Amino acid sequence: MRAPAKINLSLHVLGRRADGYHDLESLVAFAGCCDLIAFTAQDQLELTQEGPQADQAGPIADNLIVRAATNLLMQKPHLQIGAFHLTKRLPVGAGIGGGSSDAAAALRLLAKANGLALEDQRLFNAAKSTGADVPVCLDPQARMMRGTGDQLSQPIKLPLLFAVLVNPAVHIDTGSIFKRMGLAPGQRPERAAHPLIEDNLTFDQLIALLKKTSNDLEDAASLAAPVIPHILNVLMAAPGCRLARISGSGSTCFALFAKRRDALRAARVLRRDHPNWWTQATLLR
Repeated sequence: MRAPAKINLSLHVLGRRADGYHDLESLVAFAGCCDLIAFTAQDQLELTQEGPQADQAGPIADNLIVRAATNLLMQKPHLQIGAFHLTKRLPVGAGIGGGSSDAAAALRLLAKANGLALEDQRLFNAAKSTGADVPVCLDPQARMMRGTGDQLSQPIKLPLLFAVLVNPAVHIDTGSIFKRMGLAPGQRPERAAHPLIEDNLTFDQLIALLKKTSNDLEDAASLAAPVIPHILNVLMAAPGCRLARISGSGSTCFALFAKRRDALRAARVLRRDHPNWWTQATLLR
């Protein structure tokens, strides 16, 4: 099963709650590039992993796949569990929800094995308990994500978005980026409302709306990883690039193009000039 990369096309931090968590508002889309998860039913919960990014995935005991399966088992006793095999192709700690998408794919596989609908509240509860980005990855379609990731809009039909994703192999801890923002509990900065994103916008209409938004974590992420502003400048200089921004808390940056050939050409040049960067041309939806 595919576990696609999650891209935050916008990310507004609306404030820090009294409990310390941050309220967010984000337009999320999903990429064609992905990890792969396989599942075999058995009596014990197991996880094996391979792939070009497997060495960066950390201890298996801490993997979100294991945590998600355990959380669903708490929601549904006598759950049919089994062995998961992860082919890790997405970079880790990269702001594209790789681990969260893996966990969501594992929950989808468990739901199928146990006759659970994706709308089953127990599945959502397990996703929410596993991580803030896991609920939106359960049904990976473009939508608005609000609150701490637990408030999701209906899917949004976006125009074709040809994108280039770039990660410089720099791991960024999300918690440290929120700390750099320095919001006190209860503090809610004044800011303009996120523009309404509706179905069937044209590419130009969507870009115009996205330019009225931001990723509020970009400055803090750039301080943590100074290579980020460099990548964004490189992407913005690519012919045909209409918008460049970081995803999540970074360090992955993305650029949007109206034409597929422009995205492919940009990715080709980036791979040539920056062979140590993870670069993917993909389609967002």
